[in-house]
Amino acid sequence: MAPFRIDPKFDVRVWGYEDLRPWFDRVAEAGKPLGEVWLTGDMCVAATGPQAGKRLDALFAEAAEALLGAGAPMRQSPLLVKVLFAREKLSVQVHPDDRMAQKYGDPRGKTECWYALAAERGAKVAVGLKPGVTLEQVEQGIHAGTLEESLHTLEVDAGDVIFVDAGTVHAIWPGAVLLETQQNCDLTYRMYDYGRPRELHIEKSLEATRLVTRAGKVAPKKLADRTVLIDAEYFRVERIPVEGSRSSESLRGESGVGLAYLFAASGSGRIAGSGFDAVDLPARGIVAVPATAPEFTVEDFGGLDLIRITPNWPEGAK
Repeated sequence: MAPFRIDPKFDVRVWGYEDLRPWFDRVAEAGKPLGEVWLTGDMCVAATGPQAGKRLDALFAEAAEALLGAGAPMRQSPLLVKVLFAREKLSVQVHPDDRMAQKYGDPRGKTECWYALAAERGAKVAVGLKPGVTLEQVEQGIHAGTLEESLHTLEVDAGDVIFVDAGTVHAIWPGAVLLETQQNCDLTYRMYDYGRPRELHIEKSLEATRLVTRAGKVAPKKLADRTVLIDAEYFRVERIPVEGSRSSESLRGESGVGLAYLFAASGSGRIAGSGFDAVDLPARGIVAVPATAPEFTVEDFGGLDLIRITPNWPEGAK
């Protein structure tokens, strides 16, 4: 199966923006601000090649081995990749782990990471609880409107990578544009929502909360031919210099054959190889590279900042 580009899906969020330019050429309808751009969601549609017009969930259901490789533990897209635009504070929230999600009938939980594509001076996120905070204090803070006082905050600069494992109480605040890579799951338990008229999930959020997690900034690992931004359970995210052109074999490096997503954080390029039509990779575009893709070359058309995202399969993954 040849590489193919995926059309983004623009999601309305009360905390989003009316205008996503220059990141995306998209202006919201009146009263429907856009906060999330889904790049690999189940409802996203293939834009090029023989798969054009098909939703990703249908593609994975019918061609899981071609996309993921032999022996993959699921027949669904393992990762959901998004770009987040927060004009206002998101809710204070927590995601369940796999065990809790399955307890309530969902296939998997949600561990995620954020890569800051851009950040204004003073941009912050809340990741985890301050040392010594108890679950009782968290519940009291929810009802008293003082939950923020219990949150551990981090300043965010462009290029930062932040890991947020399941069970981490967290919140995204304005000032940064974040590339989010997560398990393919949209389970979110809202603890506190700043008075917005949206449903809260207090009981489940408290059940999901871990007082101590592994969340926080991750130091990138510089290798000879790439920078590994994060290599964690469920996903690996790399920044790969192209410098003119680069072969698919060199892109894989030591990670071997399997599904990969190639995202253009800036600049543009093209993916070309024998046996398939060349696929353009515009700025903020994403291309799926199936496990069975023929060999190809990535060409840099100018300023290409290439991010490669691949799944890591934890034991017992579904």
